[in-house]
Amino acid sequence: MSAGHIETATLGAGCFWCVEAVFKRINGVISVQSGYSGGHIKNPAYREVCTGQTGHAEVVQVSFDPRVVSYQTLLGVFFSVHDPTTLNRQGADVGTQYRSVIFYHDESQHEIAKLALVAASESGEWDAPIVTEISAFTSFYPAEEYHDDYFNRNPDQPYCALVVKPKVDKFLSRFKTLLKK
Repeated sequence: MSAGHIETATLGAGCFWCVEAVFKRINGVISVQSGYSGGHIKNPAYREVCTGQTGHAEVVQVSFDPRVVSYQTLLGVFFSVHDPTTLNRQGADVGTQYRSVIFYHDESQHEIAKLALVAASESGEWDAPIVTEISAFTSFYPAEEYHDDYFNRNPDQPYCALVVKPKVDKFLSRFKTLLKK
């Protein structure tokens, strides 16, 4: 999806707090919104998505300037900051709402996502096969406001300190050239 020079990526890599905290730090990313996508319930609430019965995944919707950072680069970060080999799970978070998923917005994103998955699979970084789902984007529902910028507002909260911070640290050490100034 493109509006002028702004494009949108919708990605699920487990808990959206982790993914939002990473993508907010990338130069060329304009905004990151936590939310839900891929399910059959309209306007779901967090408590509903947590049941695993809505079909939605926790995702981030990333608005970015492709003149500054490419979709392919964003997918490289996506694959590196979560475990794309665990079906419906990220660490202790278990359920379809935590699945690894790329929701493509157009055919170009679809092709790039397929190539990125192959590249990640062939990278040798993981011992198990990648199970990331690649699906057409249909809808996005923003998460409740208290999820916005959760890690930056709650860095000492145990989940943030033990789960989110290591993912942010991994990103910071591996992708220094992508950081916002």
